Parts: sequence; C-alpha cells; structure tokens
Amino acid sequence: MRHWPGKTAFRTGLCAAFCSTFLAIALNAEQRTDTPQAQADVLSIGGSVTEIIAALGQAHRLKARDTTSSYPPSVANLPDVGYMRALSPEGVLSVGPSLILSEEGAGPPQALDVIRAANIELVEVPDALSVAGILRKIEIVGEALAVPERAAGLMAEVEADLVAALADAERPENGKRRVLFVLSTQGGKINASGTGTAADALIRMAGGVNAVSGYEGYKQITDEAVGLAAPDVILMMDRGGDHGLADEELFAMPAVRLTPAAQTRSIVRMDGLLMLGFGPRTAQAVQMLNDALYAKGT
Repeated sequence: MRHWPGKTAFRTGLCAAFCSTFLAIALNAEQRTDTPQAQADVLSIGGSVTEIIAALGQAHRLKARDTTSSYPPSVANLPDVGYMRALSPEGVLSVGPSLILSEEGAGPPQALDVIRAANIELVEVPDALSVAGILRKIEIVGEALAVPERAAGLMAEVEADLVAALADAERPENGKRRVLFVLSTQGGKINASGTGTAADALIRMAGGVNAVSGYEGYKQITDEAVGLAAPDVILMMDRGGDHGLADEELFAMPAVRLTPAAQTRSIVRMDGLLMLGFGPRTAQAVQMLNDALYAKGT
C-alpha cells in the first residue's frame, strides 16, 4: 500500500489543532459559568457589612442587600430587601440566598427566627465603635466568605490607616472643640447623640468632645439642654428629610441660635454611612471630620 509521506505529520497536526480548539472552548465555557451572576449567593444586611464584602473583592457574591447598604454605588443595582430593622421573612427568602451576612441589630427577632428555620446560614457581625471592633468585623466577614487571607490583608491596611488618622487627630484637651451631633429636628426639637453611639465614638476619634454626655444613645433634648451643651460645631448627616434641614433654618431654631456654633455658623455635614458605619472607610471619616473641625487651626 502506498503511503503519503506527510500523512502522519498532517494527522498529528490536525489532532493537536482540534485538541487545542476543544480546550479553548471548554475553558471559555468554564469562564462563562464563573460569572458574577452565577456566583451570587450572599444577602448582605447592613451598610458596613456590604462595604467590607466589596473591600474584600467579593462584591460579585452579592445577590441582594438591605436599604442601608449604599456603598459602593454599584450595589444600588441589587435587589433591596428593605430596612435592616424591619425585615420581612418573605422579602428575604424571595431572593434565595445561601448565606446571609448581617450587622448586629437586624430584625425584628420574629423575622430572623423564620429565616433561620429555612436552614439558611446566617452570620451576625457585631457592632463596632473601636479600631479593634472594626478589625473583628472584617475578620468575621472574611471567614464567612472563606477568604481569610484577603481579610488579613484588609485588616492590616485598615489598621494602618486608622492608626495614622487617630495620631493626626490628637489634640490637647483644652484645645478640643465641642461637637453636637443632631440626628433629626423633627417637630422643631433637637434629637441629639449622647454617649455610647457611633456619632460619639467618631467625634472623640476625630479630636472633638461630645457636647452631650448626660445620657446614652439618641434622644430629644430640651432647648435649655442644647444651650447648656454649648456646642462649638453642629454635626449632621448629609441627607434629606429631617436630617437635611437648611443651615438658615437650623441656626434660627430657638434651641440653637444662641449657641457658639450658631454665632460662628459652624456646621459639618457628612455622609451617614461613612460617618456612622464603622467599616473600612472609618479612617477617612476621622480625617474628614478632624479637618472640618480644625480647618482654621482653632
């Protein structure tokens, strides 16, 4: 039988080309199934938890989020299951998560009981008002997402940024400005932060003094109490509704108009999640508030 001299080489080359093409197709198919949509399995409840997930490079895992999760901006495109303290089991279960990462305080408790009964893994991330607390939040989220190495790297970065921001914000006690955090002005009454809140912690981190220390948490206070607090600066969230009262209206309020802050028209407005979230961007919040409080070297 007559043999074609290049026949074997031709077959070998054809086989190699076919195998190479097949392998490329298989790899492309695998990559297509490894898309963010295919991997999405996490419901994040709480703005700081969502920020941590994104900072860990795991935003593609997010299947849905709650209303308080507004950063990074891309999460706005995700389904919203509602406010974290007023969740409905139906809304949560409708998005079909296999893992729920939630800030401490989500609820109501009855809703969480129904969700747990559905055999969905739910990891609660404790609140934090300190550097150590923020790092622990990152660690817990990293463990839940099975990316402990990334969490360790993020923790080191966040800790370094916080240490630098806190050192920069240090001031002698007699040089610190008194800050009144106003949560809302509903009904013409000042709802202000006492001690033990995220606002109180941030004010102290940024080198200020909380002008109100006679109670814990947030509550409405009298006009007289505002006057006695004698704030040098008013701090508010930069948002609408009761939280977004215009400067003119705020400084015209009887409770505020005789304070040192009103006399110098000193008000600082910051993004609520950045200011109160105590997540990966807290060093930025500390630096921003410190800069705002002492911009003129006072």
